[in-house]
Amino acid sequence: MSFTASEKTQVIKDYGTAENDTGSTQVQIALLTHRINNLSKHLIANRKDKHTQRGLQILVGQRSRLSKYMKSEEPAAYKTLIERLGLRR
Repeated sequence: MSFTASEKTQVIKDYGTAENDTGSTQVQIALLTHRINNLSKHLIANRKDKHTQRGLQILVGQRSRLSKYMKSEEPAAYKTLIERLGLRR
């Protein structure tokens, strides 16, 4: 369900603004999106896994709050990030 360290570093490298950028809003949203996609695949195979469903709802809410913050602070960067990640907003 979770992803490996190499996948995480790849996501950080793709969406980070600097080499050691692990905490920017863009990186956090990208990491949450990666985790959400993995959990969604898991839930397709395991419909009755209620604990994972709750965890997925928490992650989606967290990503939503971060997206709302980024939209208010950096609208241009928000728009490009949403397009790169393929989100619907």
